[in-house]
Amino acid sequence: MASPLSCSMLSYLSVPSPNSHALPQLHPLNLAPFSRTSNALRSAIYQTRANRTDRALSVSASSALQALIFDCDGVILESEHLHRQAYNDAFSHFNVRCPPSSFQPLNWSSDFYDDLQNRIGGGKPKMRWFFKEHGWPCSSVFEIPPENDIDREKLIDTLQDWKTERYKEIIKSGTVKPRPGVLRLMDEAKAAGKKLAVCSAATKSSVILSLENLIGMVLIAF
Repeated sequence: MASPLSCSMLSYLSVPSPNSHALPQLHPLNLAPFSRTSNALRSAIYQTRANRTDRALSVSASSALQALIFDCDGVILESEHLHRQAYNDAFSHFNVRCPPSSFQPLNWSSDFYDDLQNRIGGGKPKMRWFFKEHGWPCSSVFEIPPENDIDREKLIDTLQDWKTERYKEIIKSGTVKPRPGVLRLMDEAKAAGKKLAVCSAATKSSVILSLENLIGMVLIAF
């Protein structure tokens, strides 16, 4: 089970898209940080599901509802396959071969990555765990598998930095869309005077990048 991760709240004001109506300004949420495990958060916060898009959304039905809190990865956007693509692109770019005797760069399958990301949180811990379990690889960074902690951390840092930039390129490509129903739910919530916030264990820069490119949101308070 993944260890608890610190989770901070971000409050946002949405910039209306060309097809959306004018929306009232929202005030920032003052919500204290809390801890969660990767699976617990999804049961603790409001989530929008793709299979609800065929139903009428009505967030104004309950006067007790004051705010909606969205996770980013897995709620606002499906990102698991995007992260996996970025990792595999990094492995290919640096010709990471694990085991070293293999002829092809390392490639994490969809099923394997789904299991991995539910076991290990964070990019560097994922790779560190994998290489400890399956053997440290050879690559264009180190022609022979690194044998000391300094070289091993250099390999992990190099791969993670490249993977992060690749992920940003994918998000900015224009091919990634929010999950079905997310924008409609946000528009209805704001029209009803409800507050919106994003809570994510991802890095702040990653969350902001996703929101700016997928939804057009501008950070106003955090």
